[in-house]
Amino acid sequence: MAHDVLLLNGPNLNMLGVREPEVYGADTLQDIVAKVTAHAGDRAVISHVQSNHEGELVEALHAAHGTRAGVVFNPGAYTHTSVALRDAISACGLPVVETHLSNVHAREEFRHRSLLAGVCLGVVAGFGWRSYTVALDGLLAHLDAVAS
Repeated sequence: MAHDVLLLNGPNLNMLGVREPEVYGADTLQDIVAKVTAHAGDRAVISHVQSNHEGELVEALHAAHGTRAGVVFNPGAYTHTSVALRDAISACGLPVVETHLSNVHAREEFRHRSLLAGVCLGVVAGFGWRSYTVALDGLLAHLDAVAS
């Protein structure tokens, strides 16, 4: 059974491939979405939303309630600042895997704290674009376990 999964990306991720490639890699966001979709195969149907606006990310999480099985979410800088996104993750009632391209714990100290991790199923960070596929695999394993 294929699970409907939302791939949700926050601010500045539309600039991947251009923005600090030494930190985030050379892949564009479109490249990553294509890789995740290919990796999912027949296990998941991937829908993608990217926004630089916190409220639009909140709306995407709300819309996922009842329509998606789970979310792979790279909240970008909102990881460290957004109580609104934390509340939206809790409100949507879906398993969410927080995902980051870089190892946030090896970067500036302000990036070490996630306001979202405590309401997420798990966190994957530091594997570049592969963070997304690792996060998807963890999410799908969880969904399969819950379904059986």
